[in-house]
Amino acid sequence: MPEGLKALMSRADGADRAPPPVEKWNPPFCGDLDIRIARDGTWHYLGSPIGRERLVRLFASVLRKDEDGRHYLVTPVEKIGITVEDAPLLAVEMAVEGKGQDQAVTLRTNLGDLVTVGPDHPVRFEKETDSGGLKPYVLVRGRLEALFTRALMYELADMLEEREEGNGVALGVWSGGAFFSLPRDLLDALE
Repeated sequence: MPEGLKALMSRADGADRAPPPVEKWNPPFCGDLDIRIARDGTWHYLGSPIGRERLVRLFASVLRKDEDGRHYLVTPVEKIGITVEDAPLLAVEMAVEGKGQDQAVTLRTNLGDLVTVGPDHPVRFEKETDSGGLKPYVLVRGRLEALFTRALMYELADMLEEREEGNGVALGVWSGGAFFSLPRDLLDALE
């Protein structure tokens, strides 16, 4: 295991801190490591689930998605590629305040991130390839997204409302003064 990750692991039981500024670090690429984040949010190392939540949270604090679309664990001295099957985080809990344009949707991820959906944390929708259903994602930090769990997706679907737009009616959700609409092609596929 690379030295930088070993040092992180040795601090896994330390106090919680704000995430480090991984977006500002530009270390050399040191290769790939057999760490995989499964679709269900479980982290695996060498094929086995990582059972220590503090260690997973520590790794997640140095997780970054680069412009090449790949995910990396980044320290000031090394950048290590890992595999992410879908999104690296899951949106697992939602709190909603207000209605319409004044609505605020706040989400908690499986690793404790809290974000309020809005211009800085937009929601986007994709079609689920296996079932043809809806897959909503929220931007958490950097380029890292959280996939809504199925239960949360149903809660979000109950909040969808119509809005008149220049090219017809859009279906979406309000939060933080912004309207996040389903893409027209996805809406047509769901009908």
